[in-house]
Amino acid sequence: MTAPSRPWFLYLLECAGGRIYTGITVDVAARYAAHAAGKGARFTRAHPPSRLLLSLAFADRAAASRAEYRVKRLTAAQKRGLIAGTFVCDFGEDGTADAGGASAGKPAGSTKSSESSESAAAPAVENAAAG
Repeated sequence: MTAPSRPWFLYLLECAGGRIYTGITVDVAARYAAHAAGKGARFTRAHPPSRLLLSLAFADRAAASRAEYRVKRLTAAQKRGLIAGTFVCDFGEDGTADAGGASAGKPAGSTKSSESSESAAAPAVENAAAG
């Protein structure tokens, strides 16, 4: 029996100029610290992050990568809606995404940080509006 793998996270950062950076990692706090120290992606070296906006947990790297691809295709307004909870991006159980409006409903297994249930197959939403 193999040990359970660590979850991967899709995260969105607010950066200088109001820009939004999207990435994936296994350790959001460490990755944010790297970006803030100028040791992250080229984009965050040019546009330093000011805060973590959102973190979504996925069962594995493949699912997180598919979600990252989908989120990077969203407009800035759609990303802000995703963060605010007014735009739904259904990543599905396999990590694939299908975007819909707020009336499309929450993705199955998706939770806000105030809720206790999580699903390994679907992303768990953690709003991280820390300054």
